This record gives sequence, C-alpha cells and structure tokens, in this order.
Amino acid sequence: MTEKQYSIKEAMLFSQRIAQLSKALWKSIEKDWQQWIKPFDLNINEHHILMIAHHLNGASISDVAKFGVMHVSTAFNFSKKLEERGLLQFSKKENDKRNTYIQLTEAGENMLLQLMENYKPSENAVFSGALPLRDLYGKFPEIVEMMAIVRNIYGEDFMEIFERSFQNIESSFVEEDGVLKKAKNTEQELV
Repeated sequence: MTEKQYSIKEAMLFSQRIAQLSKALWKSIEKDWQQWIKPFDLNINEHHILMIAHHLNGASISDVAKFGVMHVSTAFNFSKKLEERGLLQFSKKENDKRNTYIQLTEAGENMLLQLMENYKPSENAVFSGALPLRDLYGKFPEIVEMMAIVRNIYGEDFMEIFERSFQNIESSFVEEDGVLKKAKNTEQELV
C-alpha cells in the first residue's frame, strides 16, 4: 500500500474548490444551454440524447446513459418522449435482443441541424467568459486538467466518445456567413 502524499486539509480544500467552481460554471452553462434549445421545446436531457444519438449513430440506451452521464431510466424515459415527437426511433438488433437502440429520424436530424444553425456565441456566457483568454493566448483554454480528472473518473471509453463527438462536429459542419451549416457529403463514423 502506498503512503498518502497529501493532507486531509489539502484534499478537502481541493474538493471544495472544484465543487464551488463546478457549481458556478454549471449554473451558467445550464442557463446558456436552456436558452439555446428553448425555441425547439427541448430540455437539456433531450438535447443531449439527440446529440449522442447523432454522434454514436445507433447507440444503445446504456451507451446514451453512460455518455450522457445519466441514469439508464432517465435516458430511456427522455428517449421515449423524443420518439413520441418523431425525433428518435427505437430498435432491437437481430444479434442483441436485450438492448434497446436509438437512431435519429429525419426530423431529429433536421432539428439538430436547425439547432446548430441557431447557435449564437454572443448569447453564451461561458463562451464570453473564455473569450479574453482566447484574445490573450490566441486560442481557447483546452482544459486538459479537467479532462484528465474526467478520464480518471469515467474512463478511456468515455473520453474516446467525447473526442469523437467533437471530431464529428468538426467534419460534419462548415461555417457560412457566420452560421453553422451541414457539410456536403459527410458520413458519420459508427461506434
């Protein structure tokens, strides 16, 4: 057994610092996110599920729960609401009858495209808060320490899907006249 190299006080101060910063940041992120998706009559869980379904292209409810950092029942119940709206479809695989899979419908894809086109950086407080750092250093903060902490908590699979989702956005969308548009002839990678 290795000897601990930290004091209880140091551990408590770190835990409280990250808790307070995370809570303050989440409050702003939540407000920004809700404001962005409100015109589409979605809540954060529903939007997150649509994005995960898009990036994973045929995700199981378990995958949605894991990557969406939500309980399986939450992932299922919100997915069911999206299915009722015609944005998702449920399926079972021939070789895997135990798991339920979701896929975006054409209406779901169209809604996500409209959401991307509707994104306005000027209405995002977190973006605005990071802008001075970009101005100073020439790039946005990469937040590598936060990513390392998340990797240690949720594992390499989580981070692989996390990175792939941003690569999908990078390759699937182009900016035209200050608006994100779907790139022509993009194919999505399957999990």
